Amino acid sequence: MLQNIITSKTRLRLLIKFFINVANEGYLRGLAFEMGESTNAIRKELNNLTEAGYLIRNESNQKITYRANQSNPFFNLLQKIVRKYIGLDTIVEMVVDKIGNVNRVFIIADYAKGIDSGKIEVVLEGDNFDEDYIKQLALKIEKVIQKKVYLYTTVLHDNSGLLLFEQEALIAN
Repeated sequence: MLQNIITSKTRLRLLIKFFINVANEGYLRGLAFEMGESTNAIRKELNNLTEAGYLIRNESNQKITYRANQSNPFFNLLQKIVRKYIGLDTIVEMVVDKIGNVNRVFIIADYAKGIDSGKIEVVLEGDNFDEDYIKQLALKIEKVIQKKVYLYTTVLHDNSGLLLFEQEALIAN
């Protein structure tokens, strides 16, 4: 649906890259290689997004890098839109609603790096998971968000990737 509003595929891919995870940054040639686009197409969109104030351009050691401008008034809204477009909110909702003993949910691999590959890898941290049910849940999520979803389980995750959900700690009185 977002591709109907943002008609430039390159611009949409750059928004995903920078707004799915604020830690993501990139430079012209690296982004062109990663996205399989020409440097001219990437340069045009980077310039447009920078001029609009959505990206910050940083030059050091003759290398120009770009990252999301967190002080832009639309930053939080854009991040929510991108995450909704990818389906991250749906994943968290379905996992937390259906599996009660999830402590944390991380997205790893491509999407944590801002690469819109169509393959979302999610780590569920907790205990006593029903692995058969989790496989069924992954298929249900795939039908809803129309992307391949891999759900991995662990008792304790190493904090790599992008944290999407964290269970509030129970406070003892």
